[in-house]
Amino acid sequence: MNERLLQFIWQFQYFNRQSLHTTEGEILVIEKPGFWNHHQGPDFSEAMIRLGATRWVGNIELHLRSSDWERHHHRQDARYGNIILHVVWEDDQPLHSEAGELVATLELQHRIPRLLLERYEQMMETLVTVPCHAFLPALDRLGWTAWKERLAAERLERRSGHILGLLQQSGQHWDEVFWWLLAANFGIRVNAALFEGVAKTLPVGLLGKHRHQIHQLEALLLGQANLLGGTYEEAYPVMLQREYQYLKKKYKLQAVQQQPAFLRMRPAAFPTVRLAQLAMLLYKTAGLFSIVKEATDLRKLLDQFAVTANDYWHYHYRFDEETPAKPKQLGKQMAENILINTVIPVLFAYGLHTSNESFKERAIHWLYQLPPEHNQLTRGWQRAEVEHSSALDSQALIELTNHYCTNKRCLECAVGNRILRNGV
Repeated sequence: MNERLLQFIWQFQYFNRQSLHTTEGEILVIEKPGFWNHHQGPDFSEAMIRLGATRWVGNIELHLRSSDWERHHHRQDARYGNIILHVVWEDDQPLHSEAGELVATLELQHRIPRLLLERYEQMMETLVTVPCHAFLPALDRLGWTAWKERLAAERLERRSGHILGLLQQSGQHWDEVFWWLLAANFGIRVNAALFEGVAKTLPVGLLGKHRHQIHQLEALLLGQANLLGGTYEEAYPVMLQREYQYLKKKYKLQAVQQQPAFLRMRPAAFPTVRLAQLAMLLYKTAGLFSIVKEATDLRKLLDQFAVTANDYWHYHYRFDEETPAKPKQLGKQMAENILINTVIPVLFAYGLHTSNESFKERAIHWLYQLPPEHNQLTRGWQRAEVEHSSALDSQALIELTNHYCTNKRCLECAVGNRILRNGV
C-alpha cells in the first residue's frame, strides 16, 4: 500500500462502504468523497459526510498511518485546521485537534478487496513495458476509443508546448518553426538534432534567395551539416564544395558542431540522401507552412512531399561511391511520418495559439485518415487485441506507453482503472 493508491481508492470509493464506523465507533456515512486536490493542502476538498446525526462539509486528509499527520508536520499548517475526517490505512495513533478534540478517523485496511491490492502489486512489480499486459484488452471497444482520443489529444497538447517554445525562440515566426521541425523530421531520430541545428543556421528568407538553384540548396544543407569537408574525385561534390565555400563566406555561416551519423542505418536514410531530398522539397515548394495551413485535401498534401533527389543521387548514397541506379524518392511511409510527426502537431499548435478550433479539428481528422505507424511498440498492443487502424490509434498508444506505462501511472490510466475496478 502507498499513499497514492489510497487516494485512488478513496476517490473512486473502491472499498466496502457498508456499516462504516470511525475508529471510535461513531456511525459514518459518506455522501460525497470530495474533489482530489493536486496542489498543496488536504488531499480532498468539498467532501460531505455524516457523523452520527450531524452533517459535515470540508476537507479530508489521507495517510498510510495516523501518526503520519505529525510526521508530515500538518499541525503547524493552517490549511489542515478544518479536517472533517482522517482516512488511513492503519490507525496507529489517535489524532487530536488543536482544541484537544479527537479527530474522526476511518481505517481502511480491512475494507479494501484483496484482489484489487494483488492486481496493483502485480502491475507495479512487473518488469515488462506494459504493466497490465496480463489483463489486456481490459476495456471494450468503446472504452478504448474514448481513451485513445484523449491520449491523442494529450500528445498533441504536450507537443504543442514544445512547438510554442520554439515559436518564442524564433521571434514569433511560424515559417521558421515549421522549417526547423521539418528538417528534424528528415533526420529521423539519429540525426534529428543535427538537422534541426542546420535548419536554425539557414533562415527561411536566406533559403528563399536560392530557391531556384537546387545545387545551391544542396550545398547549403550539406555544407552546414559537415558533409562537404572531404577531398573528392567526382565533379559534382567538388562543385558543391566550391559553391558552399562561396555561400558560407557570403553569409558568414558557421556549420553545426555535431557530426552526422551513418552507422546502423539503411542507406536510403543516410543523411546525405535525406538532405538532398529536403533540398529538392525546398526547390519544388515555396511557402511550405502556408500550403499546410491552406490544405484541405490530405492526399494532395501528401503529394507535396513526394520528391526525388536530383540525378546524381540516383547513383549514389555517399559522395564518390557509385552504386547501381536507384532514384532516391521520398517514400510514402516517410511522407506519412512527416505528416504525423511535423505537419499535424504544428497545425494543432497553430490552432491552439490562434484560438482557431478549425486547425485543431483538421489536425485530428487527418490523424484518423492516415494509416497507423508500425513498430515494435504498436505491434505489442496489436498482439493484446487492442485496435490499431489509424495514425490516431498509433499516436495514442505511443503516448500511453511512453507517458503512462513506463512511468507506472496505472492509477491515472483508464485501462489500469478498469483492471483495478474489476478487482473490487
